[in-house]
Amino acid sequence: MITEIVLFKLPTGMTREQYAAKARESAAAWGANPDLIRKNYLYDAERGYGGGAYTWKSVADAQKWHGEAFQKRIKELYGSEATFTYYDTPILVDNEARHIRDAA
Repeated sequence: MITEIVLFKLPTGMTREQYAAKARESAAAWGANPDLIRKNYLYDAERGYGGGAYTWKSVADAQKWHGEAFQKRIKELYGSEATFTYYDTPILVDNEARHIRDAA
């Protein structure tokens, strides 16, 4: 299991509400993604960044869904390019579901 952090610069002045509205447009599609375990949308008003924290089964899955088409969509929506960072995720604690997922 891996966690992928995706960040991109938002247009100057984009509010949290404007960003959340765009996020809502894509949330159902991510919810139906068979390779995605979890996604958190990220918004940083101070630095002007948006993005996501994704939990995937593998780096290959992350890269499959964040390829050229994804980059093009980010560029069209926000006018910037995304950066990607990957972390091995040996354990995931989900308090809401009262579940601990161990990748071992």
